[in-house]
Amino acid sequence: MKTRLWGVLAGIVMIGLLAVTVTACGGSKKATAGVAVVSTLAGQAGSKGSADGSGAAARFSVPYGIACDVAGNLYVADNGDSTIRKITPTGVVTTLAGKAGSSGSADGSGAAARFYSLFGVACDAAGNLYVTDLGNTIRTITPTGLVSTLAGTAGPPGSVDGSGSSARFDFPQGIAGDAAGNLYVADTGNNAIRKITPAGEVTTLAGKAGSSGSADGSGTAARFSVPAGIACDAAGNLYVAEIGNDTIRKITPAGEVTTLAGKAGSEGSADGSGVAARFNAPAGIACDTTGNLYVADSGNDTIRKITPAGEVTTLAGKAGSSGSADGNGVAARFLNPGGIAGDAAGNLYVADTGNDTIRKITWSH
Repeated sequence: MKTRLWGVLAGIVMIGLLAVTVTACGGSKKATAGVAVVSTLAGQAGSKGSADGSGAAARFSVPYGIACDVAGNLYVADNGDSTIRKITPTGVVTTLAGKAGSSGSADGSGAAARFYSLFGVACDAAGNLYVTDLGNTIRTITPTGLVSTLAGTAGPPGSVDGSGSSARFDFPQGIAGDAAGNLYVADTGNNAIRKITPAGEVTTLAGKAGSSGSADGSGTAARFSVPAGIACDAAGNLYVAEIGNDTIRKITPAGEVTTLAGKAGSEGSADGSGVAARFNAPAGIACDTTGNLYVADSGNDTIRKITPAGEVTTLAGKAGSSGSADGNGVAARFLNPGGIAGDAAGNLYVADTGNDTIRKITWSH
């Protein structure tokens, strides 16, 4: 299954195309207990494109990152189209920034802006978006669609800490933020977690560029392997979905890294507690107000839940059975789900990357 995921990502890279919210790192309401009910909010499985429209009339191309604002609007990093899409709570899709079929790195307003390839997206309380661009930059988008570059410089990768354009990234993917306005980036190519202050000062919080692994530890003593999704709880702890190690890692505000669930080097789909649980290329992660985590377990085509104590269960989808079917719990099907986010009502939203759709998860009793 991981081979299939890597094939998807590699194909995106070859053609140059390839949450959670900033204040709602822990800001989305606890999901209601009950059976997960999966429906398709926007897009149509098997139909790539860039069309705006309502529900199934809209089209996406390899949607990956997803975030939700305080009003319940969703924002999607539409990777294959190099655009940021907005979805209202009723499923009406518009293009906020970028132009489908026109990649680049230009700042500007709306369709005048250009992105190389988008992965992660996060949103703050004022409605500003923060996105990671495979062109090795972190971009900011205002609610009106004005795009600027917060950190990094488009072009060759690097790992330099520094301010604004002097910093360097390598294939940044997940992005999340804390209540103080700091951003955290899963700098995938560097196998590191980077911190960006509101002023644009970039430092390395954990991991070491050029050194992959699975070691727990403090700051640069810790090791990661292909960190992808990232989320933050109300206390400022970070959680990282790690594709290469098939694990979920926890990072304290001081940079102390531990493994919360899964076991490095042991992919699988088993539910269980802590190291007894198994994942297969977990890509996206989100956190609710009580500290529960929700993981888009991409290689298993499932959505998993992790309690604060590290107990892992499967909410929706069935490992080894990909597809696009809506339904309850294990009857639903996904195809390489990427990003995941939650709203204030406790609903979850999934960027179902392989199906080019956005899925919604509600709860029945």
